[in-house]
Parts: sequence; C-alpha cells; structure tokens
Amino acid sequence: MHYQNKYRSFARKVIFLGLVVVFLFTCMLSYISYARTQNYSISTVGTLFVVNKLDRSITVFDLETGALIKELFVATQPREITALPDKKSVAFTNYGDNYMPGKSISLLDVNTLQITKKIPLQSATRPHGITSFRSSNRVAVATNGGNKLFIIDTDKDSIELALSTKQRISHMVVAHPYKPLIYVTHKSSGNLSVIDYTNNQIVTNINCGMGADGIDITPDGKEIWIANTLENTISVINTDTNELEDTLLSGKESYRLKFSVDGKYCFVSNAQDGTVLIFDRHTKERIKSLMLPGKKNFIERALYHTPRPVGILMHPNGEYAFVSNSNADKVEVIDMKTFEIVSNINTGRVPDGLALVTF
Repeated sequence: MHYQNKYRSFARKVIFLGLVVVFLFTCMLSYISYARTQNYSISTVGTLFVVNKLDRSITVFDLETGALIKELFVATQPREITALPDKKSVAFTNYGDNYMPGKSISLLDVNTLQITKKIPLQSATRPHGITSFRSSNRVAVATNGGNKLFIIDTDKDSIELALSTKQRISHMVVAHPYKPLIYVTHKSSGNLSVIDYTNNQIVTNINCGMGADGIDITPDGKEIWIANTLENTISVINTDTNELEDTLLSGKESYRLKFSVDGKYCFVSNAQDGTVLIFDRHTKERIKSLMLPGKKNFIERALYHTPRPVGILMHPNGEYAFVSNSNADKVEVIDMKTFEIVSNINTGRVPDGLALVTF
C-alpha cells in the first residue's frame, strides 16, 4: 500500500508537470501567433517592396489597402533595392550567400511583378548597395567582391562606368542630388570615396570610422552622414569641402540612416540596441530614442533575439518612415508627426532593403 501511494503521488506529479509544460507550450505558441499578427492601421499611397534576405524573396505590399500583393521568390539572395524614377520598375542587387556569390542586378516590373531583366556585373561579385538617379533610369551599384562602383543604364542594359574603388568592402552608395558625384562607403577601409562619374575618377577618400556602412545625403546636398557600425558613431561630412565636420554618438551596431523628406531629421537604426535614434540635422542633437517591439520581456527577447532594425525608408509624402525589423520579420511604420510606431507589416524572413513606388 505504501508503494502504491508513493507511485500514485509520483504519477500525479508527472501528470501535473506534463500539464504545466503543455500549458506553457500553448501559451508560447499563442504568443508567437500574436507576435506575428499584422497590425496595419494606416492608409497611404504607394506600393512597398521589401527585400527578405533569408527567404530570397521580395514582399510587395499595398500601403493603401493594407494587403499583401505578392511575395516574389528570386534565385539569388537579394540585399538592397531602389525604385527607378519612371515608376515602372525597381532594381535590386543579387548579393548571393556564403556558398554562391551573386554577380548581377535584376529589374522587377512594378505592374506585372515579373523580373524582366538580369544585368551581369562583369567579374565583380556580391553587389550590395544600389541607388537610382533622379532624372534617368540609371543606377549606381557598389560591390563587396572586387570593390567596384558601377553605373548602369537599365534602359539599354549597358554598363557606363566600372571603376575600382581601391578600397576594402565597398558597400553602400548615394548620389548627390545636383552634382555628378557618387559617394561610396567601405566597411573594412572605414572611409568614404567621393567619385566624379563624368570624369570617371575618385576625387578623394575621407576617413570616417570602422565599419563605415549606411549613408545618406541631405536633400539640399550639403551634408553626408555615415553610420560606422563597429564604432557606434556617425560621421558628418561637408560636401563642399569634403571634410569631416562632426562625429556623433549613435547606438550599438548602427547600420543604416536616412534623412526625412524635409531634411530636418535623420533616423539611425541600431541593430544591437533594437532602437531607432532620431537626430535634429541642424543642431546634431539626439531628440528621441525609439525602441522597436520585441524587447519588453524575456519571451520577446527569446523569440526575437531582441529586435534588430536595419533598413530605413522615408515615404515621399513625408508622413511615414518604414524600418525593417529583421529578427521580427516585420516592417515597423513610424508616424513622422509623433515619432511613434503606428503600424507594422509582415514580411518574409530577415527583411532588409526597402523601396517604394507611388503613382
């Protein structure tokens, strides 16, 4: 009898523990389902294109209706994406993975959502940063492999410029809005190249900081800001003098930055912190630190491995900013009046580059 009672007591404990485990597992699944629930509550014009690195796909989302239009799978892992000024296509870089480096860019038709072109980049590999020009369907592309800057006429499928930067890990690019200049960051060299593409020459290289990565230029073309990922700093460059004017403190592992449409603010994504910092462009003061969802408690940290903001895009109407929250597989939508997150958009796995087309 003693052993039977002891066995029953042990069995009850096992059953109880089993029920607790089932309950916790159910709660976790419910929380995951809740965390993945899309909360899109705004309506604005445009179609958003999101590059999903791990899924090798591009999410196409209607910003007016809040509907997923399509998730388009591509053969090679994409990284960055840009909208062409004719609003008929977006162009993205085929970066590749650890086993198979990419060697091309692709064009995606905005209306048919079909890939219409694949333009090879000679012997260069791992194209990463890409930006479009204001008045023509040309793009500038920087490659990690071969460290080159390409200027490509996407209408003619022709390479107009293939220039060696002579730096290490050429990464992100931006074009001057009014001058024939392209700016390229180099992660391993920790500097910025100023390139005159009419004369096909490097004007100068400007020292920034270790892990020089994200880059943007003010709408008036007066300043360039660069996120130095390994130093947790931001370099401010005067484009008239090509000199470093200021160094600002950012968050941990700052990857990308983007100016508001009016040029008053600069948003900086800090992947390790899970924050987006907002700076006043003129005073250089930090006016807000916005924590992305996913770091409030242990469960969120375990699920998301903390939020990881990377890509940033400004809506041309100036009303919203979009931030890729890569570990959460979402894009967070920030209201530019309140600097608060007002919506989110589900994506594929590990969203990164962003582009937007309005009609």
